[in-house]
Amino acid sequence: MLHRWPRTPRAAIALQNALRPKLKLGGGPRAPKTVAGADLSYDLATRQLYAVVVVLGFPSLELLETSTEIREVTFPYVPGLLTFREAPAVIAAWKRLRRRADVLLCDGQGIAHPRGIGLAAHLGLFLDVPTIGCAKSLLVGEHGRLGRRRGATAPLRHNGRMVGTAVRTRAGVKPLYVSPGHRVGFACAVRLTLACTRGFRVPEPTRLADRIVGRLRRESAPPAPGRGAPSSRRRENAVLESGAIDVPHFPP
Repeated sequence: MLHRWPRTPRAAIALQNALRPKLKLGGGPRAPKTVAGADLSYDLATRQLYAVVVVLGFPSLELLETSTEIREVTFPYVPGLLTFREAPAVIAAWKRLRRRADVLLCDGQGIAHPRGIGLAAHLGLFLDVPTIGCAKSLLVGEHGRLGRRRGATAPLRHNGRMVGTAVRTRAGVKPLYVSPGHRVGFACAVRLTLACTRGFRVPEPTRLADRIVGRLRRESAPPAPGRGAPSSRRRENAVLESGAIDVPHFPP
């Protein structure tokens, strides 16, 4: 175990700052035989968290194995600290896999994060596995003009430092924000993300994990009379960020 999980936001921030120097950026698997994808979903009514990790063959991208975890959310919602809500469930699912993948793709940030250690980076450290953050939204940083063709890229910079790459994974659609997590370099992160993308905006490992976690959530927690429908992680984040629920703010 890399560490125990903090119970307060201030302790979580201190842990992120302590772990950040331990990240190894560069290299990455040249010819992986397997790739994994992780995704999560919430049920706002029951505070249940659903996590899925899938393992796919590479480069065929055929599904080889699925592992799931269901548990109650125990850490508050704080922007920049979603790892502490989500990572324990992903780690539990990962540990039940019969085969360990050569690289893990996450629907979240690597080092493109306010403190340089998002979900993908933290998971990479904890699991000691190469990880890549494949985020659908920008958390920090800016990039220049990006071509509309598939494969177009633009460096993502934050405070004068490169933290990721904006990648057009499908012609004419919004880019993904790809950032190294741990034991992977910028070029490898982009190369593997594009190699795992087949006609959709998101790579197959995280796209398949998203589909499976949605089905798991629906089958495990069907809506009851008078209860709100289960909600995706994106939906819960939108509710919290709308101001309907008070969110504490902490310094970097």
